[in-house]
Amino acid sequence: MSGDSFDAIVVGAGPAGTAAAFLLAKEGWEVILLERGDYPGAKNVMGGILYRSPMEDLIPSFWHEAPVERYISEQRVWILSSDSGLCLDYKSDKLSKEPYNAFTILRAKFDPWFAGKAEEAGAILVAKTVAEELLMEEGKVVGVRTGREEGDIFAPVVILAEGVNAVLARKAGLRPEIRPHEVALAVKEVISLPAEKIEDRFNLEAGEGTAIELIGHPTRGQVGMGFIYTNRESLSVGVGVLLSDLADAGLSPHDLMEGMKSHPLVRRLLEGGETVEYSAHLIPEGGWKAIPALYADGVMIAGDAAMLVNNLHREGSNLALASGILAARTALKAKEVGDFSARTLKGYRDFLEESFVLRDLRKYRHFSDFLLRRRHFLSLYPEMITQAVQDVLWVDSTPKEEKFRSMRKKFLQKRSLWGLASDLWQIWRALG
Repeated sequence: MSGDSFDAIVVGAGPAGTAAAFLLAKEGWEVILLERGDYPGAKNVMGGILYRSPMEDLIPSFWHEAPVERYISEQRVWILSSDSGLCLDYKSDKLSKEPYNAFTILRAKFDPWFAGKAEEAGAILVAKTVAEELLMEEGKVVGVRTGREEGDIFAPVVILAEGVNAVLARKAGLRPEIRPHEVALAVKEVISLPAEKIEDRFNLEAGEGTAIELIGHPTRGQVGMGFIYTNRESLSVGVGVLLSDLADAGLSPHDLMEGMKSHPLVRRLLEGGETVEYSAHLIPEGGWKAIPALYADGVMIAGDAAMLVNNLHREGSNLALASGILAARTALKAKEVGDFSARTLKGYRDFLEESFVLRDLRKYRHFSDFLLRRRHFLSLYPEMITQAVQDVLWVDSTPKEEKFRSMRKKFLQKRSLWGLASDLWQIWRALG
């Protein structure tokens, strides 16, 4: 066995991988952090929401030095039909005070900063490096083969945080191929706007931010949603739907994006902006049932590679960070007992089971199947709800009794009483 040896190898300098490398380096380990992009964040894409927890567990009050865009002081959910929408808004003064709850970020700025903190702690960051395959010895992972000359590197434990495609994990048989209904294709544009225009249009104070989730028309009845997040001097605007739905509908992500941007409620917010960045990314959507084996002899899988995304609550970065932290803590315990076999690394799964990560994913384990079976929640109901609200608010000479009778008739023409009751039961089961 020839090549450089380390205490740990981490593949992928996204939130999960960098969190693991940072924590292990702080404990004095020799850790190498491999990143295939030109720099951390060059190939990493997400909607743009970073929660304070568990990032603060690693770097207390990180927002004072990290390149965050805005703190989220307001959450909106828009239920949209083709030309109107019911807009639900939650804003709290508490969200505008430290320690805050969430922030918008741009990965091209945030990831290099975070990886730099891992380097300061002692981790060795090697960018522009493709991890080609896991090195095995007697059935145990002992290292990684890279695309560099003499690129074999060795360690008693490898943490795979390589993103949703999970090339190494799939090659080694640790994760099956993703099925089209278990992954969403999201497209995102960063649209530049002056800070004063953003604050005026979204009714924000300096530094405050808004997160808007768009349900219904933007996805054309497919399983998914759109979003608009405010940055300092830009908006992150995107839409994502299941890959299987895109294929069945014969629509392109570009079609969905342009349709969403042209919606009357959205168009006004984007007016005068210029698209300065366009990206596409796969997002794990399979939930609890899509989680692979998370460990084997000498290896653990974290973040998107482990399919750890809570799509109902729009949570991914926090699950990634938590899984990276827990993988690192498992490695530390394994070193204490001198055993990096699956018998010890099973503790990683146990940690995740005890944490919010798998407890939440288990709670919503039926949600993905629910949406696949009940797609009308994303098409029929938004149309019905917005029409009903319009009928109530439209003042004319029609008596209110007749209006409500007409609304009830319209509802039952589109969805029977049995169908409504069945939907209520199914959504209670999916969320319970």
